[in-house]
Amino acid sequence: MSTLKLESATATYGGPELPAGAAVPASKNEHRSGSDDIMNALELDNVTKAYGGQEVLTGVNLQVAKGEFVVIVGPSGCGKSTLLRIIAGLDEHTSGHLRIAGALMDRVHPAKRGIAMVFQSYALYPHLNVADNMSLALKREGVPKAEIKKRLEAAAAMLSLGTLLQRRPSQLSGGQRQRVAIGRAIVRQPKLFLFDEPLSNLDAALRVNTRLEIAQLHRTLGASMIYVTHDQIEAMTLADKIVVMHAGKVQQVGAPSELYNEPTNIFVAGFIGSPKMNFIDGPAAQRHGAATLGIRPEHLRLSDEQPRWSGTVRHLEYLGADTYLFLKTPDAGELTVRVVGELGAQVVVGATVGVSPLPGKILRFNDTGERIPNDA
Repeated sequence: MSTLKLESATATYGGPELPAGAAVPASKNEHRSGSDDIMNALELDNVTKAYGGQEVLTGVNLQVAKGEFVVIVGPSGCGKSTLLRIIAGLDEHTSGHLRIAGALMDRVHPAKRGIAMVFQSYALYPHLNVADNMSLALKREGVPKAEIKKRLEAAAAMLSLGTLLQRRPSQLSGGQRQRVAIGRAIVRQPKLFLFDEPLSNLDAALRVNTRLEIAQLHRTLGASMIYVTHDQIEAMTLADKIVVMHAGKVQQVGAPSELYNEPTNIFVAGFIGSPKMNFIDGPAAQRHGAATLGIRPEHLRLSDEQPRWSGTVRHLEYLGADTYLFLKTPDAGELTVRVVGELGAQVVVGATVGVSPLPGKILRFNDTGERIPNDA
């Protein structure tokens, strides 16, 4: 069973090293009074990455507040994992600046950045018990024994590992091993937790449980977390703030509700939401002064009287509480409709049904894919 691994980034960095926290030019967003109260946990200032002249990241700007849970989401190849590796120091950016807790980290070794990473699989030492696995990094750093004991006990209590400290990994379940890996990171007291698609190898049930555990961990620690995923459901359920990426560029940054209700362009509108938004081109869009219209499946209602569109049900998916209808219409093309409750179960494949949008829920996009504000 696949589980999470949290560990300190220790990969070798190729550039010249600066001491962590060295005196550097102040960030334009840094609090200059010396107080830590409003200093950002992370700042990316026009960060770019290129391979052989080909840019894979273009002018990324991002601020992560202390204690904030930020999810970077996008399709495969959009640059999200590359960006996370740059934050961790496992890859070098071509231009721009990166600060952690106000300190410039452009050329600081990964091990000195004060981070802990989360990967798709865990790696516990099989010959060490739980306590030794969790405390090994602290011992190597020369942390006093009394402090190690204090941190170990606190993490074990938080993760319900107190009775398992003397067991070896082979004596643990998958979920228990997962908590040990999390505890190994917690005892390091990192400035940033970095998650790189940690749930992608888990089955559906464990994925839901792990999302809950990560959310609870964030609430308990109040830690700053950056989480990379291709799954917009993970992004919507976990994030305080979502960063949507596409083709190496940040498309939009905002709270989950903002991205859902007010997407800035057609890519964000189609990527956020499940099932994805319906898009309508041609004369039906032109009548609204747009190149494309967008309407979410949950914002369409079955309508017998003067429906906006009518179509044939070519397929339906009954899920109990919801039913998804897939319509083929002459004016709007293919439409997906979410029907709540048992009403959808009464529809049959091949039937002709009418649908209308909820007031104010049609979004308009121009010919470049940018959102056109709705009329007041």
